[in-house]
Amino acid sequence: MTDLTLLTLAEAREGLASKSFSSLELTDAHLKAVEDARTLNAFVLETPERARSMARAADAKIGKGEGGPLAGIPLGIKDLFATEGVRTTACSNVLDAFVPPYESTVTSQLWRDDAVMLGKLNNDEFAMGSSNETSCFGPVVNPWRRAGSNGAIEGTPLVPGGSSGGSAAAVAANLCLGATATDTGGSIRQPASFAGIVGIKPTYGRCSRWGIVAFASSLDQAGPVAKTVRDAAILMRSMSGHDPKDTTSANLPVPDFEASVGKSVKGMKIGIPKEYRMDGMPDEIEKLWAQGADWLKAAGAELVDISLPHTKYALPAYYIVAPAEASSNLARYDGVRYGLRAPGRNIAEMYENTRAEGFGAEVRRRVMIGTYVLSAGYYDAYYLRAQKVRTLIKKDFEDCFAKGVHAILTPATPSAAFGIGEKGKADPVEMYLNDIFTVTVNMAGLPGIAVPAGKDAQGLPLGLQLIGRPFDEETLFSLGEVVEQAAGRFVAAKWW
Repeated sequence: MTDLTLLTLAEAREGLASKSFSSLELTDAHLKAVEDARTLNAFVLETPERARSMARAADAKIGKGEGGPLAGIPLGIKDLFATEGVRTTACSNVLDAFVPPYESTVTSQLWRDDAVMLGKLNNDEFAMGSSNETSCFGPVVNPWRRAGSNGAIEGTPLVPGGSSGGSAAAVAANLCLGATATDTGGSIRQPASFAGIVGIKPTYGRCSRWGIVAFASSLDQAGPVAKTVRDAAILMRSMSGHDPKDTTSANLPVPDFEASVGKSVKGMKIGIPKEYRMDGMPDEIEKLWAQGADWLKAAGAELVDISLPHTKYALPAYYIVAPAEASSNLARYDGVRYGLRAPGRNIAEMYENTRAEGFGAEVRRRVMIGTYVLSAGYYDAYYLRAQKVRTLIKKDFEDCFAKGVHAILTPATPSAAFGIGEKGKADPVEMYLNDIFTVTVNMAGLPGIAVPAGKDAQGLPLGLQLIGRPFDEETLFSLGEVVEQAAGRFVAAKWW
């Protein structure tokens, strides 16, 4: 039998429908792959018995012709999503062995559609990071490795990007057919680019945030990572929808995103923003960007030069807004109601000890920054000013779309994946710069998709980003398919 882990989600769906194999066989193949790839540290909790139980239930439904759109499909779930009866820690010691008595809306919709849960995936602690090195469970290893001059795999293990590094690594290593992820400043698109897979950050409000451990509430958005554009579209339809429990959830119908994959892009206007040409941008990134533009032009799209003048302020403004909201959201982790409690002589000392022991260095850093910018005397100077900049960034995009631009093409990351431990130790800002192409999308609440488009000189994947109009993910799927078809699918050589 063909290795079932090499199938795309769409191929697996067809195989299940034609009864070429069962969901239990598909699930067992992926459970074995997860077991064999523990060196990647992508999963922080494996749930094999639950997976097999869900697979048997899906098989029964498929046999009666009653299965949902994801019937029998094995998925990985980022450890930021609450899963009822299954440990959910946000990869932080402060949540210790927390087992939620409730299910996040996004995952409940996946189970409604009869998907199968293989387990919980590693991520940066509270989603704070760009490399998946801040997790209390240790770093995730990217399944891609650098190739030497003789073509042999060599060198330092690489990061998969963050915060959704476990999700990206698991999909790229064929440990699951797709995974949930979240994106606050690029945490779906950057790891997707580093791992040579597809990741889409939907419009803010498209997917419910209820039951997802919060980082920065006005920026966080759930989305899928998958092997192909079509697979991402299939997953996103199940993940999307209005949720009355989430006041920021958009009360809009959910389109058939898959139907937009393969649609003609002829006549679409694609904006090329001059501000994304950074000083010192590697030639590889510049050439890839030009190549992507040529592919879209060859498919019938029209390229137009545009300006997003406030782009240069996006990163500093983001690193004021996000930590400020994190400081507020993480105040609930005090050792009183759930999670870790470190003893103290009085309640104030218990709070201090719990948060000092429970939070890692990066989370403590961002909480301190956030508390500072919200404090008396600094609120107006920092937080309020950053919010004004955010409004200007959003208006830049609105002005472009008002002129008939359908989508904007940019690089996804300033480089390919880097080695574990190579960045950010001496200077945290060095790590923050990985988000330079992605944070504007979150600040403006727009959808953005990352699609693998090429490789660097060491054989590592590089991605391109397409930014769309609000609630127009369909256009991104159509354009992303063009890039994917031109570039071809990327598959990491198995070394683990």
